[in-house]
Formats: sequence, structure tokens, C-alpha cells
Amino acid sequence: MERRQHERTSRSIRVEMLHPSIGTIVGFTTDISDGGAQVMLENQAIPPVGTELQVLFRKVVGPINAEPVTMKVVHQFRNTIGLSFAV
Repeated sequence: MERRQHERTSRSIRVEMLHPSIGTIVGFTTDISDGGAQVMLENQAIPPVGTELQVLFRKVVGPINAEPVTMKVVHQFRNTIGLSFAV
């Protein structure tokens, strides 16, 4: 049974996730929707479920969002985390 509220789009976008105690984590989206994103990390510490991060989405030439958005880690599996936009 599908529980997602938003349609996903497969897209690879560079993601910079900032946290005061963890530092900066870099990854790439595997898909993104109006509700959040699935992000693949490479050889980095994975923040625990429930962690709130300040997130910047970047394209080759510059940022997609000028100001970081708050997102929450809602799941993790191996080197992939699911982020939802905080409300």
C-alpha cells in the first residue's frame, strides 16, 4: 500500500546538510518531492532519525534555494536517508 502523499521525481541534485554538532554532510538526491527527498551519502556519518538539518540544494552553477530549509531525517538505510521538509 502506497503511503506517500506527494509524487516523487527521480533527480540527482547535490545536497549540503548542516548541523551544529555534526558539521556539513554532502550527498545527492535519488528522488525528490514536495514532501521531502531521498539522499544518498558517501562515506559519511549518517545522522540519526529525528535529527533536524539545515539543507541547501545546489546545482552546478549555484544554489537552488538561497536560504537553507529545515528538514528532518525520517528514515535511514545503509548510506541513504529520507528527509522531510519541517513544517
